[in-house]
Amino acid sequence: MLDALTDVAGLRVGHARVAGAGALSGTTVVLAPEGGATAAVDVRGGGPGTRETDALDPRNLVQRVDAIVLTGGSAYGLDAASGVMAWLEERGRGVRVGPDPAQVVPVVPAACLFDLGRGGDWRARPDASTGRAAVEDAAGTKPGAPVPEGCVGAGTGAVAGQFKGGVGTASVRLASGITVGALVVVNAAGSVVDPRTGVLYGEYGAAEPPAVPAPEVHRAALRRLAEVREADAAPPLNTTLAVVGTDADLTRAQAQKLAGTAHDGLARAIRPVHLLTDGDTVFTLATGARPLDPRNPVALNELLAAGADCLTRAVVKAVRAARGTMGRHLGTGHPSYSDLYGEPRPPV
Repeated sequence: MLDALTDVAGLRVGHARVAGAGALSGTTVVLAPEGGATAAVDVRGGGPGTRETDALDPRNLVQRVDAIVLTGGSAYGLDAASGVMAWLEERGRGVRVGPDPAQVVPVVPAACLFDLGRGGDWRARPDASTGRAAVEDAAGTKPGAPVPEGCVGAGTGAVAGQFKGGVGTASVRLASGITVGALVVVNAAGSVVDPRTGVLYGEYGAAEPPAVPAPEVHRAALRRLAEVREADAAPPLNTTLAVVGTDADLTRAQAQKLAGTAHDGLARAIRPVHLLTDGDTVFTLATGARPLDPRNPVALNELLAAGADCLTRAVVKAVRAARGTMGRHLGTGHPSYSDLYGEPRPPV
């Protein structure tokens, strides 16, 4: 187990970054196995930017999808999904719509986050070529490959409050043998850190008590963050995106429930969350390799709890993996959590 979404057999993750000195954005693709996966979505932010999410409604036609796209660039960046769509079409993957096997329409749900202008160039944002590069990166990985975290892919220009945000991932294997994993791109208007202590919100309630930063370290961090707030006049336009994956055999309604309860994991790690200036969106991908116990009418509960827990841990890992950035429109820049608080220490 790698503690990553790719612990769910068949799921692969790829990243691509927008090229150029004035660019601070990118795209992340979660690629399903051949034949696709049962998919669902739950959108709770007040300012979402999405594509093909209506197709995931359990009442609608499409049963399985081949890829999920998470992208920077706000609504402009949704064009990255067309590059993924073209790549899938070339391989005959998608919804069959004619007698010829090549006559397919790939359904590629996507969601975007706001990172425009971070790094300096407002027009430096993902497009179809970025999406193709990300899906090719995913396809080029081996099964069960590690997932790069931090300032990669859709997390390249992400921020979390005044801290640098990014990509994080986590997983768990349940006693039933079912695996649940999560991948998140943390780009939140809310804070990931308790202002009283400097502890990451997502570390409260963990198996081990969190290490509390020394008071002088915390005071210095608060001063630095106040400087960032004063220098950064940009509006808090953000969005946290996530994919929760499992090898369980779920109905589309069950998959949608998993996406919904996974938002609880965001609420534990980001405060406040689901604001009007966020577009917080969680997708589910269920590969169907392992059936739920038919003798247990509430067997899904174990997965629901695990999805939220994995998403909380993924947020923590994203923030810890991120590294600080500077840019013309970032003022003094967004420091990372490790810049201000150092690497994690064992609890006393």
